[in-house]
Amino acid sequence: MTEVLSQAEIDALLDAISSGEMNAEELKKEEMERKVKSYDFKRALRFSKDQIRTLTRIHENYARLLTTYFSAQLRTFVQISVASVDQLPYEEFIRSIPKMTILNIFEAEPLEGRMVMEINPNIAYAMLERLLGGQGVAPNKVGALTEIETTIMERIFSRALYNFAEAWKTVIEIEPELDLLEVNPQFMQIVSPNETVAVISFSTKIGETTGMINLCLPHVVLEPLMVKLSAHYWLSTQKKVRNEHEMQILEERVRTAKLPVIAELGTSAISVGEFLHLTVGDVIQLEQRTEDMVKVRVGQKTKYLARPGTSRGRAAVSIENVLEEEVEEDE
Repeated sequence: MTEVLSQAEIDALLDAISSGEMNAEELKKEEMERKVKSYDFKRALRFSKDQIRTLTRIHENYARLLTTYFSAQLRTFVQISVASVDQLPYEEFIRSIPKMTILNIFEAEPLEGRMVMEINPNIAYAMLERLLGGQGVAPNKVGALTEIETTIMERIFSRALYNFAEAWKTVIEIEPELDLLEVNPQFMQIVSPNETVAVISFSTKIGETTGMINLCLPHVVLEPLMVKLSAHYWLSTQKKVRNEHEMQILEERVRTAKLPVIAELGTSAISVGEFLHLTVGDVIQLEQRTEDMVKVRVGQKTKYLARPGTSRGRAAVSIENVLEEEVEEDE
């Protein structure tokens, strides 16, 4: 990861240059020299930048879904957004989380292996207090969960996994299921310590309480999907899904479109003068005979041949023949 200096470090660097403790020309010379970058094999980079960007897009959508879900469940202001997406050894992830926290260990068939959603105690207990009728303020001291509190936690986070499946459906159809709720990271060993994991950190705010939700996805679990996590595949899949959705909408609209269906008893040709002098009681002789079948038009095309009659006291036609090809009427 690229190191970003804090404001204090920037101020200290500028002071050192101003006081003469550090020479700017030497810094430029050092920058121009060829640098050798050390590689730590324990921190093997298994995810490409392209795949990290795809994971970011997927979980930005997941963050929006979680915001909607928790807002409805807690009935208070909830804001969740992706803070970072990193890859690091599993052992380092375990060391980075509190000694007492909420760990939701889950599986997602057809993927093989387990994943973890870690909820910072401030956020977890604020949710718990809100669900039990409180204001949603995190307690000063975090203790062990009671059986009732554990059941409530399992219920709310099990439902949150439904949104996880929704966020991933553009890549794969999965069925996440909560396997275990743990509070001590030392008792959670889902992969080997040196296994690379993708850690998606969500910045979370519930009312006035802030904290982090971390999603740990081991590389060994996502390995069958690595090809699908490329931007080219992901975008082409998105386009395919969008096209299929548009085709479904178009098909539904075509099915519900209304077309004029006209049964034509016969035709006749008269002059304009004869038309102008028509009066009540005049008879117009048709060119068709009574035994001829009636042409049935759908729109401007003749599609059926039928015989006239009545049905329940109303004029009707009985379809006798379906024309294999559309027949255009002569103008």
